[in-house]
Amino acid sequence: MAAALALRVVAGLAAAALVAMLLEHYGLAGPPSPRPQPRRPWSPHPAPGPRDNNIFWGLQISDIHLSRFHDRGRAVDLEKFCSETIDIIQPALVLATGDLTDAKTKDKLGSRQHEVEWQTYQGILKKTRVMEKTKWLDIKGNHDAFNIPSLESVENYYRKYSAVRKDGSFHYVHSTPFGNYSFICVDATLSPGPKRPYNFFGILNEKQMEELSLLAKESSWSNHTIWFGHFTTSTILSSSPGIRSIMSSATAYLCGHLHTLGGLMPVLHTRHFQGTLELEVGDWKDNRRYRIFAFDHDLFSFADLTFGKWPVVLITNPKSLLYSYAKHEPLERLLHSTHIRVLAFSSSSITSVAVKIDGVHLGEAVHLSGPIFILKWNPRNYSNGTHNIEVIVQDSAGRRKTVHHVFSVEEDLHLTFDPLASFILLTDHYIMARVLFVLIVLIQLTILIIFRYRGHPKLKGPPGFVNLTSFSLHVLSKTNIFYYSVLLLTLYTVLGPWFVGEITLGKLGCCFSFGIFVDGHFLQGSLTFVVGILQAHDSQICVSGLDLFSALQVPTYPTVISHLP
Repeated sequence: MAAALALRVVAGLAAAALVAMLLEHYGLAGPPSPRPQPRRPWSPHPAPGPRDNNIFWGLQISDIHLSRFHDRGRAVDLEKFCSETIDIIQPALVLATGDLTDAKTKDKLGSRQHEVEWQTYQGILKKTRVMEKTKWLDIKGNHDAFNIPSLESVENYYRKYSAVRKDGSFHYVHSTPFGNYSFICVDATLSPGPKRPYNFFGILNEKQMEELSLLAKESSWSNHTIWFGHFTTSTILSSSPGIRSIMSSATAYLCGHLHTLGGLMPVLHTRHFQGTLELEVGDWKDNRRYRIFAFDHDLFSFADLTFGKWPVVLITNPKSLLYSYAKHEPLERLLHSTHIRVLAFSSSSITSVAVKIDGVHLGEAVHLSGPIFILKWNPRNYSNGTHNIEVIVQDSAGRRKTVHHVFSVEEDLHLTFDPLASFILLTDHYIMARVLFVLIVLIQLTILIIFRYRGHPKLKGPPGFVNLTSFSLHVLSKTNIFYYSVLLLTLYTVLGPWFVGEITLGKLGCCFSFGIFVDGHFLQGSLTFVVGILQAHDSQICVSGLDLFSALQVPTYPTVISHLP
């Protein structure tokens, strides 16, 4: 009894320690604790005021999935986006963060590059002349790299039909009279690009990480740096020190890929432990989502939007407390600001912009220029704690949009992100899958071997679930044909190869649990470990044992045991 009690106490303490670690790791126990880094020498001025300078805005769109077989409305709406939406919002640049085309077969099971999908994409860019209106930066997603044997292959239509037409990561500088703003692309797509499903994760090798490190150094003199890519950092395999560490000086990382998990996680935002925001935008494919972002006097703000819904509203001052971080922004300017500032866009003229703070009506913002509306305020009236700002915008068509967020003029206050979103974006899922795969295999082999050499069970009375499971394991492990079959199957699942076949167009390869060999390249294991888990889960031992026991069809357990070796 004492030993059992001690074991329970130890197990309880271990569980409590694990929960506490997870709470701290994913932001439930307070603000992030980034590594010590030198803070930028921000000046409290110029602060947001009554002038229309020191501000620009851009858009992000992701996971477009233009398809020759399904939902032609994606292309129709994209054309409207590139004409009507771009004409109204007039962004300084647009980030198209991958999966420009669908690249699936008609039955959605296979994958191949369809040139007609790329021609449709390029046709929209040319027809709308969107590249003459704004800087259009489009990058590859995993679908854009499906079934491509090499970057030099004629199947690599990205080189022919995209706006950028250049493989690999790159650095774009947006220059303004008030400073430079760096936008660094992270290209983690696989080369060669396997068929589905083995390119869900991106990979950055040591050479690519060195290139990104150089790009990060180049951007050090910019006012701000935004990184953008297709994959979330949680779905990128990267060599040491890791992709999050390389981009640690960035204000934000803008990405797509997860499609808000089919609508289960409509908001996938978090902050890296070094301070960089990671903001996944919803997909265009099914949800017609896009994002507007802005730098107003070097304060970063953004809003996730749905295509075709007007007005579009973004409060740039005061900015949201949840997305504020003094290391990357001059938050002191908020305290020195003289005006609330709002960007409001619509296909019809804006008729009113009403502002409330903590439920109290402050007044109507006046039009400054373009989409900028301002309202004079005194931020020192809100110097303590957190406050809620609400803006109601109405246009001449009678459409109305209300936006709100929590803000604070105190730099030492923090809000925490959704723990589930943080888990999804901050966990290296390939490592978790790898560890889980190894644990399952070890547990399965350990159970099999222990029951092989363990003495026969002593059964008294009708067995319960535990005794029946133990008995089943005894039966399985002590029956040679089942024991060696399960043992060899488990070892083969680990050591492979699982299959030899056409991994990518015209190229044979071998698939193992730990990765894929194809055309002289080795692609590290990621999704392969997930497949391995499904093959090697420990329940197959119990199920096999129960099946064997049922097949014996004997009246009593002692009789069965007496016939075991």
